Amino acid sequence: MSDTFHPLDPLSAVEFNRIAELLAATHDVGAGWRYCSIELAEPSKAEVSAFDSAATVPERRALVVCLECAQNKTYKAVVSLTDGAVVSWEYLPGVQANFTVDEWEEADEALRTHPDVIAALAKRGITDMGLVFMDTWTYGDVVMPEKYKDRRLGWSDTWVRTTDGANPYAGPVNGFHCVIDMNTMELLEIEETFTVDTPKIMGEYVPQHIPERIRNASSRPPIQPLEIIQPDGPSFTLVGNKLEWQNWSLRVGFNYREGMTLHAITYNDNGRVRPIASRLSFAEMMVPYRDHCDDHYRRTAFDIGEWGIGFMTTSLELGCDCLGEIRYLDATLHNSKGEPFTITNAICIHEEDNAVLWKHVDHNGGAETRRMRRLTVSFHVTVANYEYLVYWRFYQDGNIECEVRATGIMVVSHFAEGAAHPHGSLVDQRTYAPFHQHFLVARMDLDVDGTDNTVYATETEIVPMGPDNPYGLSLRQKNTPLRTEEEGKQDFDWQSQRAWKVVNDNTRNGLGTAPAYKLVPGAAIPSMFDPASPIFARCKAIGHTLWVTPNNPDERWPAGEFVNQSKDDHGLPEWTQANRSIENTDVVLWYVFGIHHITRPEDWPIMPVDTVNFWLKPVGFFDRNPSIDVAPTPSKACHAEHVPKEEACHEHDR
Repeated sequence: MSDTFHPLDPLSAVEFNRIAELLAATHDVGAGWRYCSIELAEPSKAEVSAFDSAATVPERRALVVCLECAQNKTYKAVVSLTDGAVVSWEYLPGVQANFTVDEWEEADEALRTHPDVIAALAKRGITDMGLVFMDTWTYGDVVMPEKYKDRRLGWSDTWVRTTDGANPYAGPVNGFHCVIDMNTMELLEIEETFTVDTPKIMGEYVPQHIPERIRNASSRPPIQPLEIIQPDGPSFTLVGNKLEWQNWSLRVGFNYREGMTLHAITYNDNGRVRPIASRLSFAEMMVPYRDHCDDHYRRTAFDIGEWGIGFMTTSLELGCDCLGEIRYLDATLHNSKGEPFTITNAICIHEEDNAVLWKHVDHNGGAETRRMRRLTVSFHVTVANYEYLVYWRFYQDGNIECEVRATGIMVVSHFAEGAAHPHGSLVDQRTYAPFHQHFLVARMDLDVDGTDNTVYATETEIVPMGPDNPYGLSLRQKNTPLRTEEEGKQDFDWQSQRAWKVVNDNTRNGLGTAPAYKLVPGAAIPSMFDPASPIFARCKAIGHTLWVTPNNPDERWPAGEFVNQSKDDHGLPEWTQANRSIENTDVVLWYVFGIHHITRPEDWPIMPVDTVNFWLKPVGFFDRNPSIDVAPTPSKACHAEHVPKEEACHEHDR
């Protein structure tokens, strides 16, 4: 155990190996099995508190999901690393574990080398299988054939590059999909529904593959270097996984399913360390393609539940993904054999200048300006054709911002001359990108000045005109406590500017009011599903902007633990049927937000980032502006005409 060990630290390579050894010894987990997931069984809040206060080390446990491929049976185990024992081993009938990256790669190889696939593609004029890419999706449960209901199924897209290194997603083979048994890699059938002549398009984005006529047409002038330097190093400290900066303290975690997680977030308020959040993460990401046509009706991805965005986290590189004086954290995960591997530079931590924090120019007293500095903790995920860039930002005024940027390459389809494409936008010659939505569910276990909190819906009301409001000017604020889970199902309302406050009614600030943190909604998009839709039935969590539940360590996944080939949402809709009390208790907020992607030509052939965010803002948590003590920026750091050139530094990135 290292000097920096904490019970919330992710599993190490040594621990992954030990888990595989124990399960091999006790249950013969080895050849013919897959380790679909291994993650830390996080200790309770009480156990973490005991460790922090008295160094009482809780039992170190792991949760493991294994798949016996020959029998298509899913098992779940609890392993004690402290005792070196398998605590429990349970067969779970009727569920499918998440897919693994290994399976995805194996399916591509199996399909590209299958004689039936080679022959079928040859009939379409595709003969160089080295240019073919078979992108296997989970099958879902929409129109599941009875003959396949007991199998672990994949459903493939087929793409063809124009040449080595070119963009595969610019070459869709429309009307051609393979159904594959992911346990045996057996080709079950080829779905050939239609063919379409391939138009001439420009779908390349790597410079050497972009046609010369387009490269030479650019009139963009060069830009001057922008250097972001901290000659004395960063202002934050990182010891193990504990991060401290400007009164903030938090711990950084990581697992296969959620990717980066944030824990034990506190703020030092003039010597008083005050808890704000116990745990922040993304618990689900659902991406339904809103096109019922043959190529797209199965295309609903649960990138967290079906795959795990931790598995798809990519290594970050200095100078491209992050700029400045950076510290990285590696992430250790496992493959299908339970063998550990490391994602180097999986998490980026750095400071950013963000323009002005506060300012006023007094008529008589001159100007006071403070520049805004923020701490950014981020990770990037590549999910086949799409990238998701996740940023949690901490500000000197007590704000927390969550930002997600989506980029990458859109799925496209070709269509026949004169044909319609009503469910997508034209992005190239006879090529459309289907409309789709990206729903993310943030799971936020907030502990505002303690674990017992109440969530209030806060809305602005227009005061009717009358004797008490003769000019129709007045507004008033309405705060409604949410006392039950049914009341905790909330929807965004633009007209009332509805937001939600997490309030500690058991204490008071210096002004005599209850401290709170407000969830300021952003990117709240409607589900736009018929309630009878079988796709909506798999993730009814997207039916509301916010859900509030009492904290239960077993309730982690809003669409259910096992989403792969699911038919119904076994998460939030089931839990909240009990209509439990959520008043003055340990609450969890599930915030649904995302991107309503009406595709456009400017998103092709590679998509500029689409940015969405939401905020957690203190409301009465502090007695006044907590950033009033931020020091002014030295004048030599600010470029101005009157500053000699040799004394001026480069302006900070905004």
